[in-house]
Amino acid sequence: MSQPLFKGVMPALVTPFRDGALDEQAFVALVERQIAGGVHGLVPVGTTGETATLSHDEHRRVVELCVKVTAGRVPVIAGAGSNSTAEAIELVRHAKTVGADAALVVTPYYNRPSQEGLHAHYAAINEAVQLPVLVYNVPGRTSVDIADTTLARLAKLPNIVGIKDATGDMTRATMQRLLCGEDWVMLSGDDLTALGYMAHGGHGCISVTSNVAPDICATFYNAAMADDWKTALYWQDRLFRLHKSLFSDASPAPTKFALEHLGLCEAFARLPITPASEASRAEVLAGMREAGLV
Repeated sequence: MSQPLFKGVMPALVTPFRDGALDEQAFVALVERQIAGGVHGLVPVGTTGETATLSHDEHRRVVELCVKVTAGRVPVIAGAGSNSTAEAIELVRHAKTVGADAALVVTPYYNRPSQEGLHAHYAAINEAVQLPVLVYNVPGRTSVDIADTTLARLAKLPNIVGIKDATGDMTRATMQRLLCGEDWVMLSGDDLTALGYMAHGGHGCISVTSNVAPDICATFYNAAMADDWKTALYWQDRLFRLHKSLFSDASPAPTKFALEHLGLCEAFARLPITPASEASRAEVLAGMREAGLV
């Protein structure tokens, strides 16, 4: 078996704000905390990074800052998705220009392309920019599910290297492993089912929970990658309530509440995301206690 291009746990980083604007000092501190915690990569400006409400200049600045601060210590996979193929190409091109190691490109949302349209979207990106691209499949948000057979076609293209799978369907890892070949990178986008996904052949996870608990998440994924499933199951149980709590209200509001509680950044998220509810905050604190964070 070949070694995957990307593996382990990679936080889908929040974008911290102060007075409504990008808080660069807090972002730098969050990046340093993740690296010190032992994560295996970083993913700025994904869904958890509130990319939908960032300006293009803010989006580019976050990627640039992440690459600069990381300084090659771990890979940076920059969020670069759009429901416009031309815009996605520009974002991927920018990620390459500033030194990101790969781009994460979500399936086009709202316009709901056909499977042929999805293939053409990624094929155009593959042709335009020489940078590894991970397909991000999250049908619960985009209303389109990229088929395993379409992924098998895309896997033949040199720059389409893998997937972030947020379907929660662990069996798709087996199907894609068989269809796409041993070099296909398979990362879960769902903390709750990542243990099962890895048991089916996945290589790691682009994680929300790692924002809050990078060292514990790194320990969990190191165990899973070493086939130490008993240890991995122990940490899965410790993290389970926290995983659930971070989606007890619209994301990333619960995650930002947890980070504010730890003194790391403000809980503020841009509208239409509102602050985590009282019930959600109680669940987050309970999850943090079970994980040993408070």
